[in-house]
Amino acid sequence: MYLVKESVTRLNQHLVLTGQGASFRINYWGVDSQLTYNPVHRHSSFEVCYVLNGEGTYIDDGNIYSLYPGTLFYSRPGITHQILSEKGLFLLFVCFEVDERRSSREYIKHYLSLAQQDHVLIHNGDNSSTATLWKTLLVPIQEQWAVSSDTLPNLAHTLLVSFLNLFLNHKDTYKNNMNLPHFILQQAKNFIIDNLEKELSLEMVAQYLNVSTRHLSRLFSTGIHENFITFIRKERVKQAAYLLKSTNLPIKEIAEATGFGSVHYFTRVFQKETGLPPGRFRKTTN
Repeated sequence: MYLVKESVTRLNQHLVLTGQGASFRINYWGVDSQLTYNPVHRHSSFEVCYVLNGEGTYIDDGNIYSLYPGTLFYSRPGITHQILSEKGLFLLFVCFEVDERRSSREYIKHYLSLAQQDHVLIHNGDNSSTATLWKTLLVPIQEQWAVSSDTLPNLAHTLLVSFLNLFLNHKDTYKNNMNLPHFILQQAKNFIIDNLEKELSLEMVAQYLNVSTRHLSRLFSTGIHENFITFIRKERVKQAAYLLKSTNLPIKEIAEATGFGSVHYFTRVFQKETGLPPGRFRKTTN
Protein backbone atom coordinates (compact mmCIF):
# COMPACT_ATOMS: atom_id res chain seq x y z
CA MET A 1 0.00 0.00 0.00
CA TYR A 2 2.71 2.50 1.04
CA LEU A 3 6.50 2.55 1.07
CA VAL A 4 7.34 3.12 4.73
CA LYS A 5 11.03 3.97 4.59
CA GLU A 6 10.65 6.27 1.59
CA SER A 7 7.66 8.03 3.19
CA VAL A 8 9.49 8.67 6.46
CA THR A 9 12.65 9.87 4.74
CA ARG A 10 10.79 12.28 2.52
CA LEU A 11 8.61 13.72 5.27
CA ASN A 12 11.52 14.26 7.65
CA GLN A 13 13.11 16.59 5.13
CA HIS A 14 10.42 19.09 6.14
CA LEU A 15 10.91 19.93 9.82
CA VAL A 16 9.95 23.62 9.62
CA LEU A 17 6.54 24.43 8.13
CA THR A 18 5.54 28.04 7.64
CA GLY A 19 2.24 29.30 6.32
CA GLN A 20 -0.27 32.06 6.66
CA GLY A 21 -1.08 32.51 10.35
CA ALA A 22 0.71 29.47 11.77
CA SER A 23 4.25 28.08 11.76
CA PHE A 24 5.42 24.75 13.16
CA ARG A 25 8.61 23.01 14.23
CA ILE A 26 8.47 19.27 13.58
CA ASN A 27 10.31 16.98 15.98
CA TYR A 28 9.71 13.98 13.72
CA TRP A 29 7.38 12.37 11.21
CA GLY A 30 6.84 8.63 11.63
CA VAL A 31 5.32 5.61 9.94
CA ASP A 32 5.35 2.25 11.77
CA SER A 33 3.75 -0.70 10.00
CA GLN A 34 3.88 -3.03 13.05
CA LEU A 35 3.85 -1.07 16.31
CA THR A 36 3.05 -3.31 19.29
CA TYR A 37 4.33 -1.31 22.24
CA ASN A 38 5.84 1.92 23.45
CA PRO A 39 6.67 2.74 27.08
CA VAL A 40 4.71 5.12 29.27
CA HIS A 41 6.13 8.52 28.34
CA ARG A 42 5.26 12.14 27.68
CA HIS A 43 6.30 14.95 25.34
CA SER A 44 6.72 18.68 25.69
CA SER A 45 4.94 18.99 22.33
CA PHE A 46 1.91 17.57 20.50
CA GLU A 47 1.93 14.13 18.92
CA VAL A 48 -0.92 13.18 16.59
CA CYS A 49 -1.42 9.59 15.39
CA TYR A 50 -3.56 7.93 12.73
CA VAL A 51 -4.32 4.19 12.71
CA LEU A 52 -4.30 2.87 9.17
CA ASN A 53 -4.70 -0.76 10.21
CA GLY A 54 -4.75 -3.00 13.29
CA GLU A 55 -6.30 -2.81 16.74
CA GLY A 56 -4.91 -1.78 20.11
CA THR A 57 -5.24 0.43 23.15
CA TYR A 58 -4.27 4.01 23.87
CA ILE A 59 -3.78 5.05 27.51
CA ASP A 60 -3.85 8.81 28.06
CA ASP A 61 -3.54 10.29 31.56
CA GLY A 62 -5.06 7.10 33.00
CA ASN A 63 -7.95 6.97 30.49
CA ILE A 64 -8.12 3.89 28.25
CA TYR A 65 -9.28 4.13 24.63
CA SER A 66 -9.73 1.43 21.99
CA LEU A 67 -7.87 1.81 18.72
CA TYR A 68 -8.90 0.38 15.36
CA PRO A 69 -8.58 1.38 11.68
CA GLY A 70 -9.62 4.96 11.07
CA THR A 71 -8.86 6.18 14.61
CA LEU A 72 -7.09 9.52 14.95
CA PHE A 73 -5.81 10.59 18.36
CA TYR A 74 -3.29 12.92 19.95
CA SER A 75 -1.16 13.30 23.05
CA ARG A 76 -1.07 16.66 24.79
CA PRO A 77 2.12 18.33 25.98
CA GLY A 78 3.11 17.09 29.43
CA ILE A 79 0.53 14.26 29.59
CA THR A 80 1.73 10.66 30.08
CA HIS A 81 0.49 8.18 27.52
CA GLN A 82 1.15 4.75 26.02
CA ILE A 83 0.17 2.65 22.98
CA LEU A 84 -0.30 -1.13 23.19
CA SER A 85 -1.27 -3.69 20.54
CA GLU A 86 -1.07 -7.51 20.57
CA LYS A 87 -0.90 -7.97 16.78
CA GLY A 88 0.53 -4.58 15.82
CA LEU A 89 -0.73 -1.28 14.45
CA PHE A 90 0.02 0.36 11.13
CA LEU A 91 0.44 3.85 12.56
CA LEU A 92 1.20 7.29 11.14
CA PHE A 93 2.38 9.93 13.59
CA VAL A 94 3.85 13.41 13.77
CA CYS A 95 5.32 15.21 16.79
CA PHE A 96 5.32 19.00 16.52
CA GLU A 97 5.12 22.31 18.35
CA VAL A 98 3.75 25.70 17.37
CA ASP A 99 6.34 28.38 16.66
CA GLU A 100 4.75 31.17 18.69
CA ARG A 101 7.13 33.80 17.34
CA ARG A 102 5.84 33.29 13.83
CA SER A 103 2.20 32.42 14.51
CA SER A 104 -0.80 34.68 15.00
CA ARG A 105 -2.45 35.09 18.38
CA GLU A 106 -5.55 33.38 17.05
CA TYR A 107 -3.68 30.22 16.11
CA ILE A 108 -1.73 30.19 19.37
CA LYS A 109 -5.00 30.46 21.29
CA HIS A 110 -6.54 27.51 19.45
CA TYR A 111 -3.53 25.26 19.92
CA LEU A 112 -3.59 26.15 23.62
CA SER A 113 -7.22 25.03 23.64
CA LEU A 114 -6.15 21.80 21.97
CA ALA A 115 -3.57 21.22 24.71
CA GLN A 116 -6.12 21.75 27.49
CA GLN A 117 -9.16 19.79 26.32
CA ASP A 118 -9.92 16.17 27.24
CA HIS A 119 -11.34 15.07 23.88
CA VAL A 120 -8.26 13.42 22.36
CA LEU A 121 -9.62 10.73 20.03
CA ILE A 122 -11.78 10.44 16.89
CA HIS A 123 -13.11 7.10 15.68
CA ASN A 124 -14.15 6.43 12.07
CA GLY A 125 -11.97 9.25 10.75
CA ASP A 126 -10.98 7.66 7.43
CA ASN A 127 -13.26 9.99 5.47
CA SER A 128 -12.04 13.15 7.18
CA SER A 129 -9.99 15.73 5.31
CA THR A 130 -7.20 15.08 7.83
CA ALA A 131 -6.98 11.39 6.91
CA THR A 132 -7.08 12.15 3.19
CA LEU A 133 -4.30 14.72 3.52
CA TRP A 134 -2.13 12.45 5.62
CA LYS A 135 -2.34 9.55 3.19
CA THR A 136 -1.58 11.96 0.34
CA LEU A 137 1.78 12.73 1.98
CA LEU A 138 2.90 9.09 1.84
CA VAL A 139 4.76 7.42 -1.00
CA PRO A 140 2.50 4.74 -2.54
CA ILE A 141 3.81 1.47 -3.90
CA GLN A 142 3.34 2.99 -7.35
CA GLU A 143 5.95 5.67 -6.63
CA GLN A 144 5.05 7.69 -9.72
CA TRP A 145 1.72 8.51 -8.02
CA ALA A 146 3.35 10.28 -5.09
CA VAL A 147 2.68 14.02 -4.79
CA SER A 148 5.56 16.16 -6.02
CA SER A 149 8.22 17.31 -3.57
CA ASP A 150 7.31 20.94 -4.33
CA THR A 151 3.77 20.52 -3.00
CA LEU A 152 4.70 18.45 0.07
CA PRO A 153 5.47 21.36 2.50
CA ASN A 154 2.16 23.10 1.76
CA LEU A 155 0.20 19.89 2.15
CA ALA A 156 2.03 19.02 5.37
CA HIS A 157 1.31 22.49 6.77
CA THR A 158 -2.36 22.12 5.86
CA LEU A 159 -2.44 18.74 7.63
CA LEU A 160 -1.23 20.26 10.90
CA VAL A 161 -3.77 23.08 10.66
CA SER A 162 -6.53 20.52 9.99
CA PHE A 163 -5.96 18.97 13.44
CA LEU A 164 -7.74 21.98 14.94
CA ASN A 165 -10.94 21.31 13.00
CA LEU A 166 -10.72 17.60 13.73
CA PHE A 167 -10.28 17.70 17.50
CA LEU A 168 -11.71 21.01 18.72
CA ASN A 169 -15.36 20.82 19.66
CA HIS A 170 -16.37 24.45 19.30
CA LYS A 171 -18.06 25.81 16.17
CA ASP A 172 -17.18 29.44 15.58
CA THR A 173 -16.14 31.79 12.82
CA TYR A 174 -12.60 30.43 12.94
CA LYS A 175 -13.77 26.92 12.16
CA ASN A 176 -15.96 28.05 9.29
CA ASN A 177 -13.05 29.90 7.76
CA MET A 178 -10.55 27.04 7.96
CA ASN A 179 -11.74 25.02 4.97
CA LEU A 180 -8.23 23.94 3.92
CA PRO A 181 -7.46 27.18 2.03
CA HIS A 182 -3.82 26.26 1.46
CA PHE A 183 -4.79 22.91 -0.02
CA ILE A 184 -7.30 24.51 -2.42
CA LEU A 185 -4.81 27.17 -3.47
CA GLN A 186 -2.14 24.53 -4.12
CA GLN A 187 -4.61 22.52 -6.22
CA ALA A 188 -5.38 25.64 -8.24
CA LYS A 189 -1.69 26.36 -8.81
CA ASN A 190 -1.05 22.75 -9.85
CA PHE A 191 -3.96 22.82 -12.30
CA ILE A 192 -2.70 26.03 -13.86
CA ILE A 193 0.90 24.79 -14.20
CA ASP A 194 -0.29 21.52 -15.75
CA ASN A 195 -2.55 23.28 -18.28
CA LEU A 196 -0.62 26.36 -19.37
CA GLU A 197 -1.30 25.66 -23.04
CA LYS A 198 -5.06 26.20 -22.50
CA GLU A 199 -7.05 29.41 -22.32
CA LEU A 200 -7.23 29.51 -18.55
CA SER A 201 -9.88 31.57 -16.81
CA LEU A 202 -10.85 32.14 -13.20
CA GLU A 203 -14.22 30.53 -13.96
CA MET A 204 -12.62 27.39 -15.42
CA VAL A 205 -10.29 26.79 -12.48
CA ALA A 206 -12.99 27.59 -9.90
CA GLN A 207 -15.34 25.11 -11.58
CA TYR A 208 -12.63 22.44 -11.59
CA LEU A 209 -12.10 22.95 -7.83
CA ASN A 210 -15.83 23.31 -7.10
CA VAL A 211 -15.40 26.70 -5.41
CA SER A 212 -16.73 30.16 -6.24
CA THR A 213 -14.72 32.54 -8.40
CA ARG A 214 -14.80 35.08 -5.59
CA HIS A 215 -13.36 32.58 -3.10
CA LEU A 216 -10.63 31.46 -5.50
CA SER A 217 -9.66 35.04 -6.32
CA ARG A 218 -9.42 35.83 -2.61
CA LEU A 219 -7.19 32.78 -2.01
CA PHE A 220 -4.70 34.07 -4.55
CA SER A 221 -4.67 37.61 -3.21
CA THR A 222 -4.34 36.56 0.45
CA GLY A 223 -2.29 33.39 -0.04
CA ILE A 224 0.45 34.54 -2.42
CA HIS A 225 -0.33 38.27 -2.67
CA GLU A 226 -0.81 38.05 -6.45
CA ASN A 227 -3.93 38.13 -8.51
CA PHE A 228 -4.99 35.18 -10.62
CA ILE A 229 -3.97 36.69 -13.98
CA THR A 230 -0.53 37.76 -12.74
CA PHE A 231 0.20 34.25 -11.44
CA ILE A 232 -0.71 32.67 -14.80
CA ARG A 233 1.41 35.17 -16.74
CA LYS A 234 4.46 34.55 -14.55
CA GLU A 235 4.09 30.78 -14.77
CA ARG A 236 3.81 30.98 -18.56
CA VAL A 237 6.95 33.08 -18.75
CA LYS A 238 8.75 30.71 -16.35
CA GLN A 239 7.84 27.67 -18.46
CA ALA A 240 8.72 29.46 -21.67
CA ALA A 241 12.13 30.42 -20.25
CA TYR A 242 12.73 26.79 -19.33
CA LEU A 243 11.84 25.60 -22.85
CA LEU A 244 14.03 28.28 -24.44
CA LYS A 245 17.01 27.17 -22.34
CA SER A 246 16.53 23.41 -22.46
CA THR A 247 15.09 22.69 -25.94
CA ASN A 248 15.50 23.67 -29.57
CA LEU A 249 11.78 24.14 -30.12
CA PRO A 250 10.88 27.02 -32.45
CA ILE A 251 9.68 30.15 -30.65
CA LYS A 252 6.26 29.78 -32.26
CA GLU A 253 5.83 26.30 -30.76
CA ILE A 254 6.95 27.53 -27.34
CA ALA A 255 4.42 30.36 -27.53
CA GLU A 256 1.65 27.85 -28.27
CA ALA A 257 2.81 25.33 -25.65
CA THR A 258 2.76 27.97 -22.92
CA GLY A 259 -0.61 29.47 -23.83
CA PHE A 260 0.50 32.78 -25.34
CA GLY A 261 -0.93 31.99 -28.75
CA SER A 262 0.76 34.47 -31.06
CA VAL A 263 4.51 35.05 -31.24
CA HIS A 264 3.89 38.82 -31.08
CA TYR A 265 2.02 38.61 -27.76
CA PHE A 266 4.54 36.09 -26.38
CA THR A 267 7.47 38.35 -27.26
CA ARG A 268 5.85 41.41 -25.73
CA VAL A 269 5.00 39.73 -22.41
CA PHE A 270 8.27 37.78 -22.19
CA GLN A 271 10.39 40.89 -22.76
CA LYS A 272 8.38 42.84 -20.20
CA GLU A 273 8.96 40.14 -17.55
CA THR A 274 12.59 39.24 -18.30
CA GLY A 275 14.00 42.33 -20.01
CA LEU A 276 14.91 40.34 -23.14
CA PRO A 277 12.96 39.10 -26.18
CA PRO A 278 12.77 35.29 -26.44
CA GLY A 279 15.40 34.93 -29.18
CA ARG A 280 18.02 36.98 -27.38
CA PHE A 281 17.18 35.27 -24.07
CA ARG A 282 17.89 31.89 -25.69
CA LYS A 283 21.26 33.05 -27.04
CA THR A 284 22.41 34.52 -23.72
CA THR A 285 21.53 31.40 -21.73
CA ASN A 286 22.93 28.76 -24.09
